[in-house]
Amino acid sequence: MNDIDFERILKKVDKPSRYCGGELNTPVMKKDAQLKYLLCFPDVYEVAMSNLGIKILYGILNNRADTVCETAYAPWADMAKVLKEENVPLFSSETRTPMHSFDIIGFSMQYELSYTTVLYMLELGGVKLLSSERTEKDPVIMAGGPCTVNPLPLVGFVDLFSIGDGEQTLDALAELYTRNKREGGTRSDFLKKAASIDGVYVPSVGKNGVRRAVIPDLDKAYFPTAPQVPNIEAVHNRAVLEIFRGCTRGCRFCQAGMIYRPVRERGKETILKYAKELIDNCGFDEISLSSLSTCDYPDLRELLSELKPLTDKRRVTIALPSTRVDSFEAEFVEQSRKGSLTFAPEAGTQRLRDVINKNITEDDIFTCMRRAFEKGYSSVKLYFMIGLPTETDEDLLGIADIAARIKSLYRECHTAKKPLSVTVSASTFVPKPFTPFQWEEQISAEEIVRRQRLLKDALREIKVNFNYHDKDMSMLEAVFARGDETLSPVIKSAYEKGCVFDSWGEYFDFAKWQAAFDECGVKMTDFTRERGIDEVLPWDFVDVGVSAQYLKEERKKSRECALTPDCRGNCRKCGLQSARKDAFKNSCAKHIKRDLPRKG
Repeated sequence: MNDIDFERILKKVDKPSRYCGGELNTPVMKKDAQLKYLLCFPDVYEVAMSNLGIKILYGILNNRADTVCETAYAPWADMAKVLKEENVPLFSSETRTPMHSFDIIGFSMQYELSYTTVLYMLELGGVKLLSSERTEKDPVIMAGGPCTVNPLPLVGFVDLFSIGDGEQTLDALAELYTRNKREGGTRSDFLKKAASIDGVYVPSVGKNGVRRAVIPDLDKAYFPTAPQVPNIEAVHNRAVLEIFRGCTRGCRFCQAGMIYRPVRERGKETILKYAKELIDNCGFDEISLSSLSTCDYPDLRELLSELKPLTDKRRVTIALPSTRVDSFEAEFVEQSRKGSLTFAPEAGTQRLRDVINKNITEDDIFTCMRRAFEKGYSSVKLYFMIGLPTETDEDLLGIADIAARIKSLYRECHTAKKPLSVTVSASTFVPKPFTPFQWEEQISAEEIVRRQRLLKDALREIKVNFNYHDKDMSMLEAVFARGDETLSPVIKSAYEKGCVFDSWGEYFDFAKWQAAFDECGVKMTDFTRERGIDEVLPWDFVDVGVSAQYLKEERKKSRECALTPDCRGNCRKCGLQSARKDAFKNSCAKHIKRDLPRKG
């Protein structure tokens, strides 16, 4: 595409900065690379530019002498319309190279409702949708990210899946591709050889058992300290620094807590070094210390005390993602911006918190709230779930009780006139693969609505803000999370009926999805139903390290309201140490010897 055409196209769309490229810190694109890789995120630019994973992979590939990696994001409807009218294929941001001209096209799959958007991007890019129709001349389509621990719904479209940590896998795939190319190998040769790499599933080769790829040491892993800075404000407009990966808490609903085990921490000195480089290279006024449970970082107090002078000097604030109430650090409150705090009690009663193994008490919740209010916070966001296994109406109303007691506590311990803002968000529980609740039923759409109304009425009485998820989106998420190969035709049919950007409320059309399921003769209830405990599950050929026996034992304990303590300090026999002697065992042993940080 020449510059005159590009300028004319940009004048026709609402947010041209999404497509013009030239972001700060964009590397020089190598013209003579043996591997031309296009890294795609199936959502809009502002969402994609907030994702740390693609920044890591982008840097790894562009650091290779024989590889060039460019990016593409899902164009909004106005841009897609212009591309079709102008007969211009979807192109990369960096050099405006058509998608179909790349050797490998990789998609980062972060949520199930982005599946039709993958097809949308492929079609706009002039790439055949079905893997069965691609020839030696076509690019290899691959996908990675948390959704791919169950890759089966996408097997009709994806040639190769990367399951687990992508750093080593992608580097190994790039090495294999360039070597295969030098040796005169074919596309088919590459796919056959790729199937032998840890963490790689190639549907055309078969389900031969796939072991999740694991990075054993984050201090030795690549981290981008000069990532691209978006041209317009992103959803999360800040520098992001991953301080550790994995979680030892063992919440029974949490897929991330299972599939990212074991915990691997970056050393304090490494974090400080990276923080300084991020601040120097990006210009953000906020830096987020990211992980699944940041307050569990063992050296958090020391880290904050050493990071604070640097951030103060540069007028940068420190942010934290959603925080566990039992590991909330008082020191952090002193050193962070006093905006809104976010906590996730998940359930409204102690009984249900024990069912899900949340391992927090009411005393934890209100001690944490008091500490925050005394330090000046006046806005609290609370995350809960509805539809958890064994949930009753009493459990639901317990959510409103917690919110009411938090408001009362604020009046007791805060003398300022600034009113307290409490927001309760309630997502619908979705049973996910590789969790103790992977066998559970998801409640029906009608029951979702009933429970949402019950909670909404209770919260209205105490004047608390309430947000909740669309019931139909939650149903579809559950279907794809636990789906199999029969869903590929459904996804294609739904896309052909106009489904795209399904995670965006203004685009989501459940009636079209229902029509697609009917057309393909597939029932949603086949995937939302309760599974037998000894039933063969579609994703059983994937080995994430946590044993099926451990998951079954945890499910049994949930029915007994029995807790499984955090595995820091004592191994809970989840299967990681016996499964792999390399990445798993060494990392587990390191953290079993270390207790959780002392509460502030």
